Amino acid sequence: MTEPAEPNLATQILVVDDTPANLDLLTQVLEGQGYRVLAAPSGEVALRVAARALPDLVLLDVMMGELDGYETCRRLKANALTADIPVLFISARDEVLSLVEGFRAGAVDYITKPFREEEVLARVHTHVSLSRLARELKKKNQELEQRSQDLIAANQKFQEEASQRRKAEDALQAAGEQLSTLSDREAERWGVAGFIGRSRTITRILDDVRRLQNFGSVNVLITGESGTGKELVARAVHFGSTRAKGPFIPVNCVAIPEELAESILFGHVRGAFTGATMDRKGLFELADGGTLFLDEIGDMPVTLQAKLLRVLEDGCVTPLGSGRGKQVNVRVVAATNVKIQEQIAVGSFRQDLYFRLAQFTVELPPLRQRREDVPHLAAHFLKLFATEMGLAVPRLDAEALSALSDHPFPGNVRELKNIIERGLIESGGAPVRAEHLRLMTSHIRTTAEDRKEPAELTASAPSNDLPLNLEAAETMLIKRALVETGGNIAEAARRLGVNRTRIYRKLGDADVAMAKKIGPP
Repeated sequence: MTEPAEPNLATQILVVDDTPANLDLLTQVLEGQGYRVLAAPSGEVALRVAARALPDLVLLDVMMGELDGYETCRRLKANALTADIPVLFISARDEVLSLVEGFRAGAVDYITKPFREEEVLARVHTHVSLSRLARELKKKNQELEQRSQDLIAANQKFQEEASQRRKAEDALQAAGEQLSTLSDREAERWGVAGFIGRSRTITRILDDVRRLQNFGSVNVLITGESGTGKELVARAVHFGSTRAKGPFIPVNCVAIPEELAESILFGHVRGAFTGATMDRKGLFELADGGTLFLDEIGDMPVTLQAKLLRVLEDGCVTPLGSGRGKQVNVRVVAATNVKIQEQIAVGSFRQDLYFRLAQFTVELPPLRQRREDVPHLAAHFLKLFATEMGLAVPRLDAEALSALSDHPFPGNVRELKNIIERGLIESGGAPVRAEHLRLMTSHIRTTAEDRKEPAELTASAPSNDLPLNLEAAETMLIKRALVETGGNIAEAARRLGVNRTRIYRKLGDADVAMAKKIGPP
């Protein structure tokens, strides 16, 4: 793999952020590597600086004042002088719609806050190299075109120039592979531990994944509790198949507003509804040639299920407001932590759609049903986090391992990962003991003061503390159920006897995240 060119004083980076502290931090990091840094506190200033200085790359914050990052990027791309300058977004927002909006605006990459210096530098190095090589390749193409007109007889020289062009393309591809390697490391950080273990269950799952990698057109349904690694399986199926070079687009069906779901999935044309000022591709079109991961498929509205079934049957999507369909080649991998058969029985899920989605089913068991894998998972996470923190890998003492083996893990592998990370921080790099694991922190504490959370989230509050206002009482009961289940939306909905969509709409992502932070009883 070709290493990216070393930075030098001729390389200029424009950093755009309306927060002075962020500007100073990024300037120090980049100048420490030899880059020349231009700073802009707003999108308006950035447009003027970019047109004048023509930097090699722009690091652009999303959330700014009157001119946000998306609009700033669109204007950079609309200006012939700055259209070819690569733009990397830096934002605390990592929802799929934010990522899609960023790429639609013309960005080449997206870094989420809080960022790590190593990640920023690696991506800057890669995209500076890609930009340089692209310019060289463009220049070579122009030279070849001119020479082919003037020197048709000089076939040998033309072949030499074509060879140089192929070398430049190979170098460009190698630089792109370097960015893929960075993505692979990020995947290891957040997911591959779900395949760690020696149980018969893990062996079966791996066999299923390998089998599916060889059949790129088969739709897959993945079932299992929250935290068992459903998205991990979906990514493994995609990136190990012939579709690996195509996009992998994950979408949470619960998080999509029902009134916008059709537009988000299938796209729309200008004028399709109020506010539709331009044509927009849906997620199916964006995933063409790759994989669309539909998480929480069990909560998709029935009205939308019929339209999804039509796309799965004929591979054609019709944007909202358009009478013309578009053929797409998309593999659908769906996931759910509810029992689809029960939903079919009560009429909330279409049986014909189930058969289309479940051409092959992968069942992921909860961690409590494969306890023999807990020591291997714990050791993997301990090594992973210690390496990230620059620590020697400590040992996990026998008492701590015993405590983990006895823990029920309602949050499954995700909960184990968080416990190990917290334990390593508590131990400071020394051997991790049972008291470092703080398993009791995953249980409900008795007072709001102990956990420094709002009193309304206290699951143990007596029932006579419920407000007389019906809407407020419903909100409090939902929050209690979330706290008691450690943020497990499916289990909370089951206990309350409601649909999970109702919980999301009642509370929103912020309160759901807070309940998960407090943990299960």
